[in-house]
Amino acid sequence: MPFSSSSSKVSLVLVVSLFVTSLMAMAASAGNFFQDFDVTFGDERAKILNGGQLLTLNLDKASGSGFKSKNEYLFGRIDMQIKLVSGNSAGTVTAYYLSSEGPTHDEIDFEFLGNLSGDPYTLHTNVFSQGKGNREQQFHLWFDPTKAFHTYSIVWNSQRIIFLVDNIPIRVFQNLETIGVPFPKSQPMRIYSSLWNADDWATRGGLVKTDWTQAPFTASYRNFQASTTSTNSLTEQSAWQTQGLDAAGRNRLRWVQQKFMVYNYCSDIKRFPQGLPAECRRSRF
Repeated sequence: MPFSSSSSKVSLVLVVSLFVTSLMAMAASAGNFFQDFDVTFGDERAKILNGGQLLTLNLDKASGSGFKSKNEYLFGRIDMQIKLVSGNSAGTVTAYYLSSEGPTHDEIDFEFLGNLSGDPYTLHTNVFSQGKGNREQQFHLWFDPTKAFHTYSIVWNSQRIIFLVDNIPIRVFQNLETIGVPFPKSQPMRIYSSLWNADDWATRGGLVKTDWTQAPFTASYRNFQASTTSTNSLTEQSAWQTQGLDAAGRNRLRWVQQKFMVYNYCSDIKRFPQGLPAECRRSRF
């Protein structure tokens, strides 16, 4: 039996509505710094340029600068392209992370520790759950992160957290609540980033100080993307929601950890004389 005219109109309206909803979801996931972020400190040292497509943070002797997302996220995939401070960046830290608030906060960290010209940056990662961190892993990158933009991503679902650089996994933190390890899963988090002076500890344990004759120091950001439950249509099942590592991903992770990892708390026996944390005794994948 053919559709009636009224049925056709209803169907057309439904199709158009679903199409518009899909476009809105895509628009929400594509970043604009004016729409998605607020400057948290530094005043004019933080600049949003190119109609919201580029953000720069600056650090001088008087102050650093930073921003945070207007929205909170509970699970999702967050991507940001960053170009780090070039030249002699010793003493500077560019932080990019997710965090909730309060004494029992959750946090997922990328921190880039500057260094002397020609020496590699140290990429510092950490995971806090219920206010407890001490889960540091550090890496040197296989490229110069100051010459071009590179993508730094966090996949966060109920099973695991995956840190990725240019879509290559460098670290996985599994949900091991079954053996008593707290996992971030109930506190929505905002995205934060800041550029600041930490020459008391950042470069070689504070041995190398910031050279203020090189100031202002600048880090640049573009192509922010957020894929979360709030930016996906009701019928869409996003890859991040169940994302783990396949055989190729595990091979890439091993390559990074064998070639470029420079510190792993799970190998620091002196730091944990009573025994390594429980998650260190389980598979990393």
